[in-house]
Amino acid sequence: MTKNIHPIFDRLLQRKDREKRLGQKSKVLWLTGLSGSGKSTIAQALERRLYNEGYFPQVLDGDNIRSGINNNLGFSIEDRAENIRRIAEVSKLYVNSGIITINSFVSPTIAIRQTAKEIIGADNFIEVFINTPLEICEARDVKGLYKKARKGEIKGFTGIDSPYEAPPNPDINVPTEHKSIEESAGMIYDYLLPLILVE
Repeated sequence: MTKNIHPIFDRLLQRKDREKRLGQKSKVLWLTGLSGSGKSTIAQALERRLYNEGYFPQVLDGDNIRSGINNNLGFSIEDRAENIRRIAEVSKLYVNSGIITINSFVSPTIAIRQTAKEIIGADNFIEVFINTPLEICEARDVKGLYKKARKGEIKGFTGIDSPYEAPPNPDINVPTEHKSIEESAGMIYDYLLPLILVE
């Protein structure tokens, strides 16, 4: 099947050329956490701060991706794995384009996130645990999903009847319980800044 595919990556502009033009080193920030943990809001705040500081970031968010490129996938473990595989491949393209990518996905298992890391490359991948306790996520229930899951209207919901495996050793652990959105985004920004500076 792949014998008729002839990639031309070596003939395209290289990553270092694009990074030089953009004035940044590209990385992928992978924000993982329960639904309602604040991933999307923190990702948006971080994107805005990076942009205001003269960088070129791009957020990839679970709901946005599932309304487009991954709209044919459900929420089984198999579909979640395929969802993340596709996102990782898109992120890899962004890395090679010199862009700082901020991914906001539940990505509930260690294995799924490890697959993403392998696709993107360990040197490019920064795992960020948006560490918000289940009871707080459920109390927020911004989208009403926990209520539906508790009633059995949603099956396989992470944290209720489907497991969430917290990262044992994330690059950045963001305990949000007593932090504002800006403080949480600031923790990630401070970690990231030395890694994206161009010498």
